[in-house]
Amino acid sequence: MNPKLLGLLLAAALSGTMLAAQQPATPPATPPTAPAQAPAAQHPGAPAADQSQDTGPILKLGVNEVNLIFTVTDKHGHYIPNLKQSDFALLDDQKAPSKVTSFRQQINLPLRVGIVIDASTSIRSRFEFEQQSASEFLIETIKARSDRAFVMGFDVTPTVTQDWTNNLDALQTGINRMRPGGGTALFDAVYTACRDKLLEARGQEPVRKAMILISDGDDNQSRVRPDEAIKMCERAETIIYAISTNWTPSRGKGDQILTQMSEATGGQVFFPPSVEEMSNSFHEIQAELRSQYALTYTPADFKYDGAFRPIYLYCNDRRYQVRAKKGYFAPTQ
Repeated sequence: MNPKLLGLLLAAALSGTMLAAQQPATPPATPPTAPAQAPAAQHPGAPAADQSQDTGPILKLGVNEVNLIFTVTDKHGHYIPNLKQSDFALLDDQKAPSKVTSFRQQINLPLRVGIVIDASTSIRSRFEFEQQSASEFLIETIKARSDRAFVMGFDVTPTVTQDWTNNLDALQTGINRMRPGGGTALFDAVYTACRDKLLEARGQEPVRKAMILISDGDDNQSRVRPDEAIKMCERAETIIYAISTNWTPSRGKGDQILTQMSEATGGQVFFPPSVEEMSNSFHEIQAELRSQYALTYTPADFKYDGAFRPIYLYCNDRRYQVRAKKGYFAPTQ
């Protein structure tokens, strides 16, 4: 579709509907119980976010509102700050949203992070470096007041070595508990992590859900197909940041798989040139998780039918690239 036409559609649909950036959305008078695929996300029982770390009050999402978190970069991958809502055009299921209730930049949402580490035989020689880098990432990223993480290792089967917690010692113990060996069931692990852990991390308050996937991408044991794993990520409103452990100059089939899953969920894949430089990839992920934009809106012609609703978001300044999820599954009543 012509970008100018998209901009005109968005401007017409959003005229007079944009609220002040710090004004919370008004919830429905009698909101129904949030279904399993609701767009909002918050781990049950988790404490409220540290308001001093955010740019405004935490929004309470209505049952038919979508919270879209995205990143804007230049061609070199550098984050672009200080953009306004008018700098973007958005289509939800090929229609401009009926109402935008909030737009914020450089937000600091509570994090719900799954560390999913390939513990198969194929990565035995570099496994210790993976563990060390993942531990450093958690120490530098997780804030006890607002964030939660879990740790999962996988070979033929996925195993949660530490459930949701903000206890850094427990998370490190979960990482160090893994031992490499066996085949690789990557798609099964991604599917299970989203279905059993990240899908439940929801609620009325927006949170940032992400999976940090460390693997060479070479799957030889999964019963789940790649597209099924991606769909489960979309249902769980989870973005994948993949770090490839393929240190060869050529990009193989496994790297293509990691790229496919990351891009489909609005994330990014990293190819560190050596295991020693893996920590740099973690630092980039940490910076991105804490420096993004959030747009909350009500879709037009919304139906509670469980269907997949594609999202198309772009920046009017075509020098910049937007990374966002490709869509979401509508809840069912």
